Amino acid sequence: MPSEAEIRLRQRLSKLAGMKLLRGTKLSGELERLQDQLEHLQGEPSAEEIWRSVELARHQDRPYTLDYVERILDDFFELHGDRARADDRALVTGIGKLDGRSVVLVGHQKGRDLKERTKRNFGMAYPEGYRKAIRAMALADRHGFPLVTMVDTPGAYPGVAAEQHGQGGAIARSQAAMARLSVPTVACVIGEGGSGGAVAIAVADRVLMQENAIYSVISPEGCAAILWRDAGEAQKAAAAFKPDAPHCLELGVIDAIVPEPEGGAHEDPDSAAHMLEAAIVEALSEIESLDPEERRTERRAKYRRMGVLAFA
Repeated sequence: MPSEAEIRLRQRLSKLAGMKLLRGTKLSGELERLQDQLEHLQGEPSAEEIWRSVELARHQDRPYTLDYVERILDDFFELHGDRARADDRALVTGIGKLDGRSVVLVGHQKGRDLKERTKRNFGMAYPEGYRKAIRAMALADRHGFPLVTMVDTPGAYPGVAAEQHGQGGAIARSQAAMARLSVPTVACVIGEGGSGGAVAIAVADRVLMQENAIYSVISPEGCAAILWRDAGEAQKAAAAFKPDAPHCLELGVIDAIVPEPEGGAHEDPDSAAHMLEAAIVEALSEIESLDPEERRTERRAKYRRMGVLAFA
């Protein structure tokens, strides 16, 4: 588990690396200095340490979206249905008050027991779920409420029925809807951030990630099945693509790491909720002062920069 010092260094590195015109400026020297500090502080995490993050992200007692809603939102009112076909229980949407401000919430919800997991489809949404999310996003934009999303899914449901209902298109439309919002948006990866099912509600101004969460384009088992035709090599795959929070911050796909209680969020959900609430409020405070058009422009630029290679 990374230390607080390491997390602070990685966050500072991430912010500097995202700034323009680093070459030939004092910022470049600062970037190199911080990188050297990080290398001295801790070597590359072992495969076992990375896999530990995967296990904690999937822990059956880890707080889910509604556990955090209960602790950090007041007067929460859940919204149901996509106004077209059905109400997907894998995605929760609603309105509540966060630190005195009205916000719209969208989040994945897994289940605690087999009955609830079946009802919520293990947090894997159908297209109806993403249409419900888009409906909530439109409501936030119409009334000027900030949007907060909580990501915790192995991925969008890959079944035949979901494909027949237009799964790929629903995910793409959800991403496009988030990119166009004029209101402040904060996404929080609170457990598993798997594939398009996660990104569909994570195109935000600020993306936070809890210390023991994971965020990746594919599950370790799926990656192992493709590369080695053996899902049992999941630990090897995770060590290769590094879905843990420190590496996601270093890669630039998240903006900050939210600390957790010792041993993981499930050990003290109240403290975990307090830390998450403080991080969300701070992120909203940073972006609320921006002009809506400037906010949209910066958001689009942020995601266009991801994955771009620059050669000297």
